[in-house]
Amino acid sequence: MEVNQSLKGRDFISIHDFTAAEIDLMLKTGLQLKKAQQQGIPHPILKGKTLGMIFQKSSTRTRVAFEVGMYQLGGHALFLSPRDIQLGRGETIQDTALVLERMLDGIMIRTFSHDEVLELAHFASIPIINGLTDLLHPTQVIGDMMTIIEHKGSLKGIKLAYVGDGNNVAHSLLFGGAKTGMDVVVASPLGYEPDANILRKAQADAQATGAKLRVVEDPVEAVSQADVVYTDVWASMGQENEADQKEQNFLKYQVNQELMSHAHKEAIVMHCLPAKRGKEISDAVMDGPQSVVFDEAENRLHAHKAIMALVM
Repeated sequence: MEVNQSLKGRDFISIHDFTAAEIDLMLKTGLQLKKAQQQGIPHPILKGKTLGMIFQKSSTRTRVAFEVGMYQLGGHALFLSPRDIQLGRGETIQDTALVLERMLDGIMIRTFSHDEVLELAHFASIPIINGLTDLLHPTQVIGDMMTIIEHKGSLKGIKLAYVGDGNNVAHSLLFGGAKTGMDVVVASPLGYEPDANILRKAQADAQATGAKLRVVEDPVEAVSQADVVYTDVWASMGQENEADQKEQNFLKYQVNQELMSHAHKEAIVMHCLPAKRGKEISDAVMDGPQSVVFDEAENRLHAHKAIMALVM
C-alpha cells in the first residue's frame, strides 16, 4: 500500500494549517489504513523509520495509538518522558530539537504549552506532530471526524454540538468543522467559552466551506436537532485545582438522557476520553445505544497512522 507524498515533511500542529483537500486526504488515508488493518493487509509504509514521543503530559490513547501505529507501519516508536530526556532537567527546546533531528525521522510531542510545540517545529528539520497542547488537540479530531464519517456518511451539513469547557478539543473541533463543512455549535458557561482568536480563525476558514460555527451558553439550544453530541472532561489535565469550582458552574452541561432528548433521534454521542462518569456524561448515555465513544477511541490509532504515514 502506498500513500500520497504531498504532505511529506510537513509538521502537523493544527488542523487550521491545512487545506480542506489536505484534511480530506488525512481522513481518507485513515479509513484506508483501518480497512487494510482489519483485512490483515500489511502496510509497512514507515519501515526503518523512528518516531520520538515526548510526553510532558501522561496519556493512555495517545501513547498506545502512536506506539502501536508506528509498529503497524513497520517503524519504531521511542517513549520519552521528562525523566528520560534532558528537557525535563532544563535543556532548551532548541538544543533538544537539534539533537533529536539527527537521530529520528519524526517527533510527536504531548505537552502543556502550545509555544513549546511551535518552538520545537521551528528548530527541528523533521516533522513535528502535536499530540496535544493546552490550546489544541488536532490528532483527536482527525479520529473524531473519521468516526462521524463512518456513522453518518459524511461531514458536510452535519451538526455537531459540543457541550462543556471551551478547551483544546473544542478549538480543534471548530477548526475541523470549518475545514470540512460541518456545523459546530459550542455550549459553554460564561467565562469558559472557546478562545476568541481561535473562533475568529475558524470562522474565516468556514467561509470557504459554508460551515456554520456558533458559541452559545444554553446547552439545550446547542443540542437541538444535533446529529452529533460531544463532550469532554470539565477540568483538563493540569486544572485539578479548578475541578470543584467547574463542577458547580457546569452542572447543567451534563450530557444525559434529558439533554439527548433535544438532539436528533439518530444522534451519536462522542467523548474524547478519559471520562468522569456521572459528571460531564451519565452512564446511561455513555453505555447507551447512541454512544460511539469506543469506536472513536479506536479510530485514534488509524488517525495517528494516517498522519505519520503522510508526513513522515
